[in-house]
Amino acid sequence: MYYSLTGKLSHLEEGFAVVNCAGVGYKCMTTMTTLSCLPPVGSEITLYTHLNVREDALDLFGFYSESECSAFKMLIAVSGVGPKSALAVLSDMTPEKLSLCIASGDVKSLTRAPGIGPKAAQRIILELKDKISNESLASGIGDVALQLRQEESNTSEAASALVVLGYSQSQAAQALVGIDPDTPVDEMIKRGLKALAGRIER
Repeated sequence: MYYSLTGKLSHLEEGFAVVNCAGVGYKCMTTMTTLSCLPPVGSEITLYTHLNVREDALDLFGFYSESECSAFKMLIAVSGVGPKSALAVLSDMTPEKLSLCIASGDVKSLTRAPGIGPKAAQRIILELKDKISNESLASGIGDVALQLRQEESNTSEAASALVVLGYSQSQAAQALVGIDPDTPVDEMIKRGLKALAGRIER
């Protein structure tokens, strides 16, 4: 029903933002990620929105980026994952990292979000894996790699990327053991994620 809202940011609080449009203040439930991206109160903003309809309430959710809004919609489509859990996941990771976790079967990272246990994480991976395109995966890995463009070996760069994604230095190093040092960094990251998820394909 509502694709986006553009107006003045009139109030900020933990868990939601209020956007004033033509004299009406719209309370948008949102993630910590979106809250951290918003300008000061009084600024003009646009939030991409989703209206969640329940028998006893209409809840409006707003996000700083279209990709975060799309990820939220995908998550709440998973059986047993409600809006509160979806917000928790996206407060803990970006849509790009979520795509990487789903594509690589990374249950551990998903369970770091409050309210997401191993079974819920497995359902998210199972139900969304086919919806995560190769293009989305490549984009997510590319974003990580861009943060780490330094004059260092491919293995070191891939290990640094895995650390950015939440793994320890030792876990990252073990995941990359046996991979040819001349392997492209993006491929190393993919294979390292699979190794960390217990699905080594070398």
